[in-house]
Amino acid sequence: MATVKISGMRCGHCVGSVSKALSEIEGVSNVQVDLDKGQATYDEKQTVSKEVIKKAIADIGFEAE
Repeated sequence: MATVKISGMRCGHCVGSVSKALSEIEGVSNVQVDLDKGQATYDEKQTVSKEVIKKAIADIGFEAE
């Protein structure tokens, strides 16, 4: 399971947006977004670059570390 820190999430809608964006990446599954911790965890069916993850998060207005 991989983890990515996300800043800028403030509500349940933000969580849903991040979850949807990550779930749409080929090879990513079982996305869990935790608003309180400011992070998302996910499984990789195949190797997915951290840059792809960060770009998907940035494209919807948040910042990934």
